[in-house]
Amino acid sequence: MICDPCVGIFWGIRGFTDTCLVTDKSTLSEAEIYGEFLTHPRGHYEFWEKLRRKGAAFLKKQGWPLQILSYEYEEWPRGRIVFNTTSQYFTLYADRKLQHPHSLTRIINEFGLDAHTYEVKSDPHYRSSQSL
Repeated sequence: MICDPCVGIFWGIRGFTDTCLVTDKSTLSEAEIYGEFLTHPRGHYEFWEKLRRKGAAFLKKQGWPLQILSYEYEEWPRGRIVFNTTSQYFTLYADRKLQHPHSLTRIINEFGLDAHTYEVKSDPHYRSSQSL
């Protein structure tokens, strides 16, 4: 997928045949200012609960797994992408379970990041109990 670069949040959720990437994102013009960073205005918990309220029919329409309805937001590997306005670099914070080439390629493509404009980092905040 080719799109304008975005910031946002994401999860990798194990489905029946593959890992599904669930995202919520904002273009840089829609992002919130947080110090020298641009960040997505919604958090993981807030978005996860919104998805749960929308229910199974909505999730199926999006192609997202129904596990969202029966798990807590922090159980699946997740992360966040922010943009540093000073360095002009994106930082992709992700659970280590998502830091392998296949998952990173999917995340990078989904958020429209160019290969030379981002770095990947771990953060103790993004640690999950479920495996992919």
